[in-house]
Amino acid sequence: MESKHPTLTKAPIKEALIDIQVKLPDDSKPKLFNVFFNQIKEKYPDQKIQRHAQYKVQPGAKEGPLEPRGSKIVGYQYISKDKTQVVQARLNGFTFSRLEPYTTWDEFRTEAQRLWKQYSDIAKPDSINRVAVRFINNLQLPMPIPDFAEYLTASPTIPNKLPQGISSFLTRNVIYYPEDNVQVIIIQALENIISNTKPAPVILDIDAFIVSNEGITEEMAWETLEKLRQIKNDVFFESITEKLKEAYK
Repeated sequence: MESKHPTLTKAPIKEALIDIQVKLPDDSKPKLFNVFFNQIKEKYPDQKIQRHAQYKVQPGAKEGPLEPRGSKIVGYQYISKDKTQVVQARLNGFTFSRLEPYTTWDEFRTEAQRLWKQYSDIAKPDSINRVAVRFINNLQLPMPIPDFAEYLTASPTIPNKLPQGISSFLTRNVIYYPEDNVQVIIIQALENIISNTKPAPVILDIDAFIVSNEGITEEMAWETLEKLRQIKNDVFFESITEKLKEAYK
C-alpha cells in the first residue's frame, strides 16, 4: 500500500512494536518456548525471563502495601546480537520490537512475520484477539521553545493569566475510528526541561490497535496491521507541524 505521507530520512522513531495477543490451549506451559529459543538463538542469543507478579489481599486488611505471593513465568524475551531487535514469546501473545536506528516498515514487518510463524507453529494459538502497532517517537525539539505550538499541533496549553513557561507535561488521548473499529492511544510527554541549550525530549507515543472477542484470523491479522500502520502514520503527521516535518526530511 503506497503511503500518502513523505518518507522521513531522519525519522525520530525510538522504538517500533508489532503486538499480537492470543489465547493458547489451556494446558500450555512456558517450557514450550524452549523449542522457539532453539530456532532463533543464533540471531537472538540473549534470553530473559518474563514474570507475572502475584499479590495476596487479606479481607479486612488496612490500606498499605500488598503482600507478595511470588511470581510465575509467563514467557521469555529474546534480544538480538546487536541489541536492536527484541522478540517476546508469552503465554498470552507475541511482540516484536525494533529499537533505534529504525530501518523500514517492510524490513520490520518481514522479520516480525518470520518470527510469528515460528511462534505460532510451536504455541498453536486457539485464537487471536488483539493486534497492534505502536511507535514511540523522541522528537528532540530545539531549545529554547517560546511556544510548543511551533512543533506540535495539539500542544499543551496554560490558562492565559498563569505563567506560560512549561517545564514538563503529559497528555493522553484515546480516539476511535468507527469505520475500522480501531482505537488509537496518543501520549505526548515531556519529563523535564533541564537546560536551555539541549533539545527538549518530547515523546510522541502512538498505539493503534483492534480488539475482537470473536477472534481474528492470521491472514486478517496481518492485513489489519498494514491498516494500523497507515492510521499510525496519519496520527503522527497530523500531530506535528510543517516546521517539524521539514526537520526530519
